[in-house]
Amino acid sequence: MSEASPEVLRRTPLYESHVRHGARLVPFAGWEMPVQYSGVIDEVKAVRTAAGLFDVSHMGELHVSGPGALAWLNSVTTNDVSRLRAGRAQYSLLLDEEAGIIDDIIVYYLAEDEYLVVVNASNTDKDREWLEGKLVPGVTLDDSSAVTALVAIQGPAAEAVLQPLCSGPLGALRRFGFAAGEVAGVECLVSRTGYTGEDGFELFTQGDVASVWEALIAAGEGRVKPCGLGARDVLRVEAGNVLYGHEIWQETNPLSAGLMWTVKMDKGPFVGRERLAEYVEAGAALTVIGLTSGSRVVPRQDYVIRKDGADVGFVTSGTFSPTLQKPIGIGYLPPEVATPGTEVDVVVRERAEKMTVTELPFYRAARQ
Repeated sequence: MSEASPEVLRRTPLYESHVRHGARLVPFAGWEMPVQYSGVIDEVKAVRTAAGLFDVSHMGELHVSGPGALAWLNSVTTNDVSRLRAGRAQYSLLLDEEAGIIDDIIVYYLAEDEYLVVVNASNTDKDREWLEGKLVPGVTLDDSSAVTALVAIQGPAAEAVLQPLCSGPLGALRRFGFAAGEVAGVECLVSRTGYTGEDGFELFTQGDVASVWEALIAAGEGRVKPCGLGARDVLRVEAGNVLYGHEIWQETNPLSAGLMWTVKMDKGPFVGRERLAEYVEAGAALTVIGLTSGSRVVPRQDYVIRKDGADVGFVTSGTFSPTLQKPIGIGYLPPEVATPGTEVDVVVRERAEKMTVTELPFYRAARQ
């Protein structure tokens, strides 16, 4: 019997740059990605105090166009796309008919009848196929993921580092605003978005992304550190951001996941709306919560949460927070025991560790 062939991992256009800068590379969602460079704690501190640079080229980019694009997008996403204007983006969800979360996405209004939908790397094929199955006349869906690179610069120094390389004023961009221009002479779409809880920008390009990457490091003059997936995950947990495959998956719904702010029930019909209305009327059986520990024990994904000796919930993400200098986690609990300040037990290797239910986010940047 022959052995199964090893998975062939895809590489982003920045692979050689990662190797040159000493990244440790690991498999992630079918890609060979940097998990760290100088170390997770060092990279987290860089983002919180200066700036960090992330390769997120593995994310998916789907272009929606045509005279029916607006109405169609409103029928398959939870947020109200009609509220967008050119140069603005919105966080949204794709739901199935049972209101299960297929993916969390960002929709960009590029121009009249033209939108960009950014999806999670692990879900790109699934999302595209699901959306293709919902297409109607007057709407075209094109996948540009294979030719689009995406770099994120995040942190309080991000604007100061990026601005000298940009052809347009960054100060004019509000949160979730974007504009086309050049960065280090390369055509980019510059978006004031990110996943770390800090101010920052994401740069989409089909040009020479490696030159943009190197120019940002050089312009930082020591203030910009390349960062990997390890730091990105710690930063998003500190910021209370949910991650597909951890806090959200197709068996969760926006009510339980604390994402009803992305849902506009009064905009008209959309996939999953009727089932979601039933959930809202009945109330959530479980709700997403934060956890903090007074010890050095870190709550990890799938650890059981107990209250008064009964299993009541579970952990979805956990890490040691370099910013807060303590273990933190995210999980699910019934609403009746989800009040901040409630003490619970997290089962760690058959031992109960005392932890406290905490309001999310754990960390909020001064600008927010």
